[in-house]
Amino acid sequence: MPDSIVSAVYPEVHFGGFTRYDGTIAFYTRVRSLLRPENVVLDVGCGRGSRARDVCPYRKALQSLRGGCRRVIGIDVDSDASVNPFIDEFRLLDAQGRWPIDDQAVDLAFADYVLEHIEEPDAFFRELNRVLKPGGYFCIRTPNSWSYICMASRIIPNRLHARATKLAHGPRSLRTDKDVFPTFYRCNTKRKIRQYCQRHGLEACVYAIEPEPSYLNFSPLLYRVGAALHRLIPPPLMSTLLAYGRKPQG
Repeated sequence: MPDSIVSAVYPEVHFGGFTRYDGTIAFYTRVRSLLRPENVVLDVGCGRGSRARDVCPYRKALQSLRGGCRRVIGIDVDSDASVNPFIDEFRLLDAQGRWPIDDQAVDLAFADYVLEHIEEPDAFFRELNRVLKPGGYFCIRTPNSWSYICMASRIIPNRLHARATKLAHGPRSLRTDKDVFPTFYRCNTKRKIRQYCQRHGLEACVYAIEPEPSYLNFSPLLYRVGAALHRLIPPPLMSTLLAYGRKPQG
């Protein structure tokens, strides 16, 4: 049964298990629309697969690209990510920053809440360009630096982020202490993402969305207030950035 706070504000959650503002549904629907059976997919910063614990069957299935393509390769700085059930193959990132992927070997690369943890965005987009085939796609979901969520996050020291996440999302949170990494927010505005893409020869479409305020689940009152305010937030201040793009053919 859906969480009572969520279902009271978004009654449609009873029909499928997700709200009309679900950011994960929005992101992965477009990722899946770009997927082809012959594709090699790269999950950048794949993690240990916490989305396997998603309580919504439809949303969980949408996030699993295995079976819809030739192969899903996951790369991460954490060796424990090798247990991720959403990938076919795991490769460990080393301290040098070069991704363990051959040149022009990937048809589609995606990074889901990873860009905010990147200390050197130039290295990230340089490697993204290198591994993508000409005409290959990339998909990025990341927080918007101008949102009040990011502003609050920057006030909280990195060492306390795991505790703050547990407080916000409650015991049903999919994230654990091992899933929380330092944040830098060095490429977390629409302008910066476009600039880095252009600098490294990538075309990109970047826009903001405002999902439901899941980080306020700990308080029924704050959740209702947050849901009401979300409808008034202008696009430049929305909490989530979605970036979709490609490497030009020639």
